[in-house]
Amino acid sequence: MDYLQAILLAIIEGITEFLPISSTGHMIIASSFMGNADNELVKTYTVAIQFGAILSVIVLYYQKFFNSLKLYLKVTAAFIPSAIIGFLLDDFIDSLLGDVRVVGFSLLLGGILLLFIDKLLKGTNDDELNIPYSSAIKIGLFQCIAMIPGVSRSAATIIGGMSQNLTRKAAAEFSFFLAVPTMFGATVLKMKKAIDNQVFTQDDIGILLVGNLVAFIVAYLAIKSFIRYVSSHSFKVFGYYRIFVGVFILILYYLKFVS
Repeated sequence: MDYLQAILLAIIEGITEFLPISSTGHMIIASSFMGNADNELVKTYTVAIQFGAILSVIVLYYQKFFNSLKLYLKVTAAFIPSAIIGFLLDDFIDSLLGDVRVVGFSLLLGGILLLFIDKLLKGTNDDELNIPYSSAIKIGLFQCIAMIPGVSRSAATIIGGMSQNLTRKAAAEFSFFLAVPTMFGATVLKMKKAIDNQVFTQDDIGILLVGNLVAFIVAYLAIKSFIRYVSSHSFKVFGYYRIFVGVFILILYYLKFVS
């Protein structure tokens, strides 16, 4: 993987991580076109640059992160289900990361759901921290579904939040907060395995630093734009996009253009 490929993947990570369109799915698609989807360095890199993306959340919402104990308690409650299931199923999840077919079907089905989610779930609670702990845990259970590549952690947790009476904006913000421990844990676990297996060399440190910086900048801009958009618009545009990309991927797969 060269610097150009690393930067392109980091841009994709930054744009897609917090939008309900599946960052993992897009990374698999992009790396498949680059011809290195099965490369262990690339697989590890796509997880490692999530660190840059989650830093953008902390910077954007630093007042809540540093002034709200309630935030930590609610996010911790929501994080527990995915922490347990992610640890137990880590190897199985890794086995799915190179399957373009799984990504295609997940994007397609999730897209159909997003077309109707605003009619099905109309939350009225605009304060994402004003939810009971039981609701936080339920949102965490929704996040577990996103361990399937292509589902989208953001989409799963936003839908989970809306199912607990949160508005689109509040559900999206809680999804961002929950991303911090979830993605940080996944990054640490993946990096530990990479170090144990000597996936990275000293020459790769520069690529990691550049990737995280690019992911941070792009994610920062993407979050601000996304919150502004969902405050007054439905998720339909993301649903149509997912359907288009999902169908496109499946066509390419069955025509043997990608594997």
